[in-house]
Amino acid sequence: MKVLVPIKRVIDYNVKVRVKADGSGVDLANVKMSMNPFDEIAVEEAIRLKEAGKADEVVVVSIGVPKAQETLRTALAMGADRAILIVAGEDVHQDIEPLAVAKILARVIEEEEPGLVIMGKQAIDNDMNATGQMLAGLMGWAQATFASKLEVEDDRATVTREVDGGLQTIRVKLPAVVTTDLRLNEPRYASLPNIMKAKRKPLDQKSVADLGIDITPRLEVLETREPEARKAGVKVESVQELVEKLKEAGVI
Repeated sequence: MKVLVPIKRVIDYNVKVRVKADGSGVDLANVKMSMNPFDEIAVEEAIRLKEAGKADEVVVVSIGVPKAQETLRTALAMGADRAILIVAGEDVHQDIEPLAVAKILARVIEEEEPGLVIMGKQAIDNDMNATGQMLAGLMGWAQATFASKLEVEDDRATVTREVDGGLQTIRVKLPAVVTTDLRLNEPRYASLPNIMKAKRKPLDQKSVADLGIDITPRLEVLETREPEARKAGVKVESVQELVEKLKEAGVI
């Protein structure tokens, strides 16, 4: 079975994001970029399936600017077998919307014919949490979102999902789309030998024009602002004073 893992190049989660002076978006100039953490978990899970003999090949795919090659090489160094880059533009500030990404991935799936797609539940830059669901809808496949545990057996996958009320376990028929949550696994670090080997692994590059997908934005960002500074708290001397403060705040 082939496993396809979409990954996204985003601002590194350790970087403090800066908003442009004109409020038109986030400043990406000279900012460290890395693999979306949820996608890193998806790559790790796909590699574990291969190591367990449940998968034969792990293919990673990224959609974005040419520099996304660096992110794909990281996935290859972790243990993925092959990479595909879909160049969708040159401007790092241009974010491809979830529906367009899902359509592109659907075209890639038609060509690659994977038995399972594992992807992060959301990207930390826009927090859309929509691509996986849209992809499953376009393909007519089963979907299992927010996975904290994944077991694959023959033509079915058993997935434990994190839901508001706790945990839910479902069984889906393959092919399917699974989106990963934080507690699914702990991604491995790429060793230096594997980083060197990754440079020799195949990385195919295509363009959106080759796939015939329209990525014209349907959403418009009107303004981007920094969150308001948190106000300082107050100390209370007794439970009664705490109750009074909560009443003043309208909490109770």
